[in-house]
Amino acid sequence: MDIETRAEQPYAAVRGTATAETSGKIADRFPEVMRWLADRELPATGAPFLRYLRVTAEEFEVEAGIPTVAEVPGEGDVFTATLPAGQYLVALHEGGPDGLAAVTDQLLAHAVRFDRDGDAWGARLETYFTDPAVEPDPSRWTTEVAIRLAG
Repeated sequence: MDIETRAEQPYAAVRGTATAETSGKIADRFPEVMRWLADRELPATGAPFLRYLRVTAEEFEVEAGIPTVAEVPGEGDVFTATLPAGQYLVALHEGGPDGLAAVTDQLLAHAVRFDRDGDAWGARLETYFTDPAVEPDPSRWTTEVAIRLAG
């Protein structure tokens, strides 16, 4: 686990509310965001991510986002925004998504102040570096968990 200083990052995304059982419905929308970017000739500048905006025991509000070069007017369900600059506590996870909760719990156990207000998070991210279409074996997937620290 490391602390990284990051610059602002524009992105395009869709948003939804899900539970642990239905979380895939948001991630399944990454292709929709990619098509939206391609239709506007906006290049993706990084790996897709989920940004958790609100997390409770029952559900979470999450965005499926893809970094891009600039914010532009959104259309339909797709919008653009910017991840905030700042310091992030970061850890890499090698393996399937079933291990991500443990990595997140390890980060949250650190004696640091996170950018959060109750259930709302400033920037709590899972970035997916492995494309399952290219590498179907989940044990070989790499995912980064990053949580912004309070500034």
